[in-house]
Amino acid sequence: MAARLAPALTSVAGLVVLFLALIVLTDGAGSGLPAWSATVGIAAAAALWRGRRRTRWARLVPFLPVVVAAALTASVCIPTAPTARRSPPDLPFVATQHWALATGSRVAVYHYPPARPATRHPVPFVYLNGGPVRGISVLDHRFLRLLARQGYDVYAYEQAGGGRSDLLPMGQYTISRSVRDLAAFVDRLGKGRVDILGFSSGGIVLTRALADPRVAARLHRAIIAEPGPMDGPTARITGHKGRESARDLAPAMTGPRSTRVPRYAVAFGLLRLGLLSPDTGLIGQAEGDNAFAAADLGSDTASAYCARDAHRIPVEDTERNFSFSPAASLRVQRTIEASPSLAPRLRHSRTPAMLMIAECSSQVRQWATAVLAADPAIQRTQYLPGVGHHMWNGLDGNNDRAAAAITTFLQDKAAPLPNHPTRAEIPAFLRDHE
Repeated sequence: MAARLAPALTSVAGLVVLFLALIVLTDGAGSGLPAWSATVGIAAAAALWRGRRRTRWARLVPFLPVVVAAALTASVCIPTAPTARRSPPDLPFVATQHWALATGSRVAVYHYPPARPATRHPVPFVYLNGGPVRGISVLDHRFLRLLARQGYDVYAYEQAGGGRSDLLPMGQYTISRSVRDLAAFVDRLGKGRVDILGFSSGGIVLTRALADPRVAARLHRAIIAEPGPMDGPTARITGHKGRESARDLAPAMTGPRSTRVPRYAVAFGLLRLGLLSPDTGLIGQAEGDNAFAAADLGSDTASAYCARDAHRIPVEDTERNFSFSPAASLRVQRTIEASPSLAPRLRHSRTPAMLMIAECSSQVRQWATAVLAADPAIQRTQYLPGVGHHMWNGLDGNNDRAAAAITTFLQDKAAPLPNHPTRAEIPAFLRDHE
């Protein structure tokens, strides 16, 4: 029996490979239907050729693999997630505002006024989350509320395409647009210069803003936390990372996964491999955003925590609030990778800045040290022990420790941790993480 089935299975596999090849060649045009039609047409013609000298009923046998392959590949062409944008519902603890920026972006904004107006700090505080095109997690919202309780007038916005912010045409997602949106947001806020915390890819936006004198003029103090690569040359660096993270140690994430559906497994898989463009015709931007779930991040979430926290990783977000745009994020990342060195412009930065690095960071160490080496206005570095990439994670007082590092810098007070690494210590710091 197995010997009889082997040729049919081989034929099915071959047709599936042909279909995937056509998806790549057509960039998924027409939701994959042209690739599907071509595959079925070629397969049917081949089946007719193979059955031309057989008896009447035997002629149907070559069509069995065609039918099976057609059914399998058709599932890649049929949307199962809504194709129109489905924004997360409003959060119960903070109002969602929508601001139209001068750049044309319309972003979701959250405001946490100081809990005690008598202790209000005079400079507004702005948070840029990571992603790059991702909603602000509930875990991050809790941290922002902590800062508001300490007297800070806290504002955060979800970058265009992320969370409850409006989508952009795919070609408009660039790191330069993100920097322009930041400048436009500060102008729209209308409260003069701001203090700003940029985390992960938000740290990239902030670093590039510091290198642009027109944008930097809007910033009072800057905190760059766990930044990604700031430019193309930095993005090509590989090697040193932090202490062991919980990646490969934590239990697998539970919950729905879009990658269990053939359509999204193929689309997101080929996107990640670079075989489809972010503007692929296979799935629209809104459909991809609607389909992608927190569990699809897999071990990426665990990599943001120390190995010792592998079995107590907090739930970062709710299923209803989670939002991530894989295609738009990829598009922004590619514009970073294609950009020239930022260091010559960053050397002219004059905005007082602080760098934050986590002990168990999954980020390449040189992504942070490149910023430290290039920006002469970085006044201190805070190396936080016992935390991974997501520094304010609600475990063991980590939120309070991160807040202490941030607030003492903003108030120009003594740092709670040593200034480490300094620029002179970068070579030794990197050797320690070989």
